[in-house]
Amino acid sequence: MLNLIHYAIPAFIILLLIELIFSELTKRHLYDTRDTLSSLTMGIGNVLINLIGKSLALGTYYFAWKYRLFDLGHSVWVWILLLFADDFTYYWYHRLSHEVRYLWASHVVHHSSRRYNLSTALRQTWTGTLSGGFLFWIWLPVLGFHPLMVMTMQSINLLYQFWIHTETIDRLPNWFEFIFNTPSHHRVHHSSEPRYLDRNHAGIFILWDRLFGTFVPEDRRPIYGLTKNINTYNPFRIAFHEWAEIVRDVRHAPNLRSAILYLFGPPGWSHDGTRFTSQQLRETAKVDK
Repeated sequence: MLNLIHYAIPAFIILLLIELIFSELTKRHLYDTRDTLSSLTMGIGNVLINLIGKSLALGTYYFAWKYRLFDLGHSVWVWILLLFADDFTYYWYHRLSHEVRYLWASHVVHHSSRRYNLSTALRQTWTGTLSGGFLFWIWLPVLGFHPLMVMTMQSINLLYQFWIHTETIDRLPNWFEFIFNTPSHHRVHHSSEPRYLDRNHAGIFILWDRLFGTFVPEDRRPIYGLTKNINTYNPFRIAFHEWAEIVRDVRHAPNLRSAILYLFGPPGWSHDGTRFTSQQLRETAKVDK
């Protein structure tokens, strides 16, 4: 199966090197060697693991497609419709990956860097596909989109998101900022500050955040990372630290309800109130929910 991400890897590396050189020439020092190597290692691991994970996803999509409601075909209008359907799905998957700890355990990897540059885009999960994240897209082959089209559009969505992981681009024209996800919007998403937490979940179209009330504009340079940074460059700790924390919390939960909430509740939830969710942090900081 054609995987656009694999073909784009040389371009990723070239653009990363250009940004690195530019950041040094302008003395912005956007890169840290250990952080960048960690991000690249996570990206390589993601590609290798997804040789299996994507096969699992594609097989599942083909199974679902056997029971499709319509035969939508491959015309241009179907591709355009799929573009919006895929991005709508991505928005909700991404948003829930910030609101459900089981999903956050995979997605936290992408937010674990305290730097924001093109290498951060490559800091990808090793567990997202294998833990079932692809199931959010299963409604698309059921509706009638061909599985290969679905997988291709998922790759296109990820390709688009590469370039928005940069501080070298400031604001773009207002019309573009209104419709599309941009570096400015996505810098907000990677912030650890309460006013920016769990905002701007868009893949390609920022319209979803505007429509569903999760949009916040960038008004100053964000502080990147997690609300509680893990302070490690070890790729295995980056990949699995939240899963290990979940296991520990579930094992020590005082009752079944608490165990379930430690797994499927919001990140930061605790039965004794010693930790804080994003909503609680925003309330404490007195910013809009």
